[in-house]
Amino acid sequence: MTVNLIYFSIMGFSFRQIMTIFRRAAYSKYNTLSGSELVPPISLLVPAFNEEVTVIENVNCLLTLNYPTYEVIVINDGSKDNTLGVLREEFGLEPLANPDIRQTIDCQPITAVYHNPQYPHLYVIDKPNGGKADSLNAGINLSHYPLISSIDADSLLEKDALIRMARMYMENPEETVAIGGDVRIANGCVIENGAVKQVSLPRKMWPMFQATEYLKAFLGGRIGWSSINGLIIVSGAFGLFRKDYVTAVGGYRGGYPGEDMNIIIKLHRYMLENKVKYRIAFCPEAVCWTQAPDTYRILSNQRKRWGRGNLKNMIENFDMAFNPRYKVMGLLTMPYNIIFEALNPYFKITGLLALIGYTMLDMTHWRILAVFWLINFLSGYVLSIGALLLEELAFKRFSKLSDLCRLLLFSVFKFFGYAQLGGLWRIQGHIQFMRNNNSWGTMTRQSWGDKSVAGKRETPAEQAKTA
Repeated sequence: MTVNLIYFSIMGFSFRQIMTIFRRAAYSKYNTLSGSELVPPISLLVPAFNEEVTVIENVNCLLTLNYPTYEVIVINDGSKDNTLGVLREEFGLEPLANPDIRQTIDCQPITAVYHNPQYPHLYVIDKPNGGKADSLNAGINLSHYPLISSIDADSLLEKDALIRMARMYMENPEETVAIGGDVRIANGCVIENGAVKQVSLPRKMWPMFQATEYLKAFLGGRIGWSSINGLIIVSGAFGLFRKDYVTAVGGYRGGYPGEDMNIIIKLHRYMLENKVKYRIAFCPEAVCWTQAPDTYRILSNQRKRWGRGNLKNMIENFDMAFNPRYKVMGLLTMPYNIIFEALNPYFKITGLLALIGYTMLDMTHWRILAVFWLINFLSGYVLSIGALLLEELAFKRFSKLSDLCRLLLFSVFKFFGYAQLGGLWRIQGHIQFMRNNNSWGTMTRQSWGDKSVAGKRETPAEQAKTA
């Protein structure tokens, strides 16, 4: 009951913020900023490992954003496929003789930096494999601007996503150290020229379950946590950071998954220990579309990896938990994540086994089990409905009634097997952590063209000719 009370409290904070978000999303003059010299320049960092089927569409998308001054830095992290080759061929890239690299943060040595003056804001780093965190650190060392944004190579940004993020930053640039964007499932959507032209839900079961999860986590959860400055994660798929503070905390932590959570925890710790007023915000109207795993094997690998990363971060930063020095992070966010995220599967298993044992020993009645399950089901389902209501109040991305019905239906289905699998995957991730298993797991990508009704993909140069 305690966890449900916390869930509903966070959802309540989200509803309290939703009208502000709606007005900002609907009436903000963000379009007038797209040509303004006052908008801070941004370096977009795109780690890429074995992303040859998606990276071109991703870069084409990033090169055509509605933003005045920015650069795109793709970091080829020792890919075993032809990621570097397709980038060089598509954009005519050649190695720079003397790239301007500042070794601000430790990372694997950079082999080469590729550039083409015809694409003045595009750089490609080639380096040995060191993991996503190491790639981001390499990108920071090459970056030229005071704000950095991390973006996954299998993701697509909406054209106005960056300018919406920058508008939120400009509201309070002195205190804002990081902003997270909203991540949505692109499976099933119609993709044309690196942009989502028609929003639709996935047709496969596994991505559909994840679509319901993402709505609940981002709209029902992160809006609320950010409103009390207790956000513990900015998704690695899309986030904005002040480079000076990321550098001050030593950059991203390599060697283990969960680097997106780790950098946020380090920023909270740094700002609180140095008594600097700050905020880590969430901008739900800045949307990034990502490919979700569509098979059991890939999804389970991803969730085990998330479980390892979460446990590692909780162990490393356990001293913050229940510590008033760290304010909301210490008294609410960290205890919540330790008890109700890292340890939650064990509580569920032991609680279920205890109830079954009581029933078998005739110490309780099966009706009590049924009532217990029904309360948990209804509370979880109400939270899912709340997230969908937030979506409909502020964003209305799903134009078809059938999509809304499917979301409601799968929000029910996930309690019959999928939620239990989530707990199992988390426990398996913890076992991998104890065994020092740091494997990433095989992640297979689909070409964006596989989900597009468009014909030939256009490059930014071709788009400019037809504009």
